[in-house]
Amino acid sequence: MAIKNKSLDTMIIGFVGLGLIGGSIAKSIRRVYPNYIIYGYDSDKVALQNAKDDGTLDFIVKDVYEEFYECNYVFLCTPVGHNMAYLSILKDAVNPDCIITDVGSVKGPIHELVKTLGLEKRFIGGHPMVGSEKSGYSACHDRLIENAYYFLTPTKKVSPEKVVELNAFIEELGALTIHLDPDQHDSFTAGISHVPHLIACELVHQVANLDTENGILRQLAAGGFKDITRIASSSPEVWEQIIISNRKNIAGILHNMIEDLTQLHDAVNNADNDFIHEYFRKANDYRSSVPDNAVGLMQKSYEIFMDIPDEPGELLKVLKIVSDHHISIKNVGIIHNREYQEGCLKLVFYSNEECELCEALFRNHHYIVYQRK
Repeated sequence: MAIKNKSLDTMIIGFVGLGLIGGSIAKSIRRVYPNYIIYGYDSDKVALQNAKDDGTLDFIVKDVYEEFYECNYVFLCTPVGHNMAYLSILKDAVNPDCIITDVGSVKGPIHELVKTLGLEKRFIGGHPMVGSEKSGYSACHDRLIENAYYFLTPTKKVSPEKVVELNAFIEELGALTIHLDPDQHDSFTAGISHVPHLIACELVHQVANLDTENGILRQLAAGGFKDITRIASSSPEVWEQIIISNRKNIAGILHNMIEDLTQLHDAVNNADNDFIHEYFRKANDYRSSVPDNAVGLMQKSYEIFMDIPDEPGELLKVLKIVSDHHISIKNVGIIHNREYQEGCLKLVFYSNEECELCEALFRNHHYIVYQRK
């Protein structure tokens, strides 16, 4: 049974789902509020045990209906459709003062279900604008939502005090809260998240169709192409549910894109220089105005590119500079296709501070270093 919560100094938080987002929020809570009691449920028993073993969870939940009653908050962190199924279960499984929230990237359908279930006083929708091409508990870390936008979509009947409390709680974890109406939220995320995932997949499909039997395009496209399409590696189960749940907004944007692409097709076919120039200029101007100081839809990659001579021992010299300053490298690679980035050596770090330090170190050793914006 759950431990009775007698003081807000020791709140009880429940998690349904310990994938990338659920597990990362749980880890953030453990870091910021080490005395809070965290319960977790997941169909992946290995993930559950790992979360218990590493100290993220205090208790493993075996029965969602019985073991979440004492929670102050319950986070629904499974795919969108599953969150709605669990919401129906939790209706009578949590105490009247508990706030249920979710992290799904579609808000309209779950808010409609909240109304049907009579849970409007006990639900505040949520959506951290974070993600990764990786999934599962093994990809979690305790700073995933730090400096990330975190949408909150309160119902019209939930008390303002409860909204203020959850808002403060999320901000203490390091996120930047934004309050939106559920319909407005779904319209926004269709444009900046859902459709881009579809477009990334479509680009992959087009290149796959062009590829040869021996897969030469896999090698030629491994540089910039892989970067701009990496969100196509996201979970098919998760994104199937997202797309269907937000289909009206997504279909509208796709309709507009089809019209734009038809114009672009005609301009290319007719060698319309003015149209093509303006097409790139407008995109360039807007893209340049997008800020780079907050976490967005995908984890920010702290990476630098540099030129090194193609001589024996040069790579070891670079790695020794990093090692001498006790800095860990997340990934390293040789770039053969440099259409979208300069430099032949790519180094990826775990933080911006490490990235900037190494950039300065390499410049001091007279290497030519680039940082992609």
